[in-house]
Amino acid sequence: MLKKQLRVLGLDDAPFNFGDRGVFVIGTFFRGGDFLDGVLSTMIEVDGEDATIKVIELVKKSRFKSQLQAILIDGIAFGGFNVINIQALAEKTNIPVIVVVRKIPDFQKLEKTLKRLDMEKKYRLMEKAGTPKELQVKDGKIFYQAAGISLEKAGEILRICCTRSYLPEPIRVAHLIGAGIVKGESKGRA
Repeated sequence: MLKKQLRVLGLDDAPFNFGDRGVFVIGTFFRGGDFLDGVLSTMIEVDGEDATIKVIELVKKSRFKSQLQAILIDGIAFGGFNVINIQALAEKTNIPVIVVVRKIPDFQKLEKTLKRLDMEKKYRLMEKAGTPKELQVKDGKIFYQAAGISLEKAGEILRICCTRSYLPEPIRVAHLIGAGIVKGESKGRA
């Protein structure tokens, strides 16, 4: 049984336009889904290939790193198609990674689009993460993938962190902060 106050990092990208060169990635350190202990950020390229390395650097430099039990990510890609290699992130930080999505993406459409954009290797990273698994939480369901942790234990962590909505609180708050920074005010729709 996991402690309710386990330390997790939730990551989400801030709003951006496809003409933008960069986008903020916001991280929130939480104890379970209840207490916000810190915020961090980095900038990545829109549709680039630097998200994995930038997140690894962010985590390794953090004063909370030694206490982290999981990294929660809103989707496997930030800034459009800047895909995160979740296996590399888990290995290089020695912290389990859990990807959360609200609905399963249309993988056929994604593969077609990425092939057309000559970004096929990004699709291979998405494929490598495995098929998202469904999880009932709060008043709804989410889907998740994991690296460096069993799906069962990842599901336990997600249930602990989904305190105010069906999204894990660390991701929800990262989303709100990102929107507030970029747009001046969040709409509260996280």
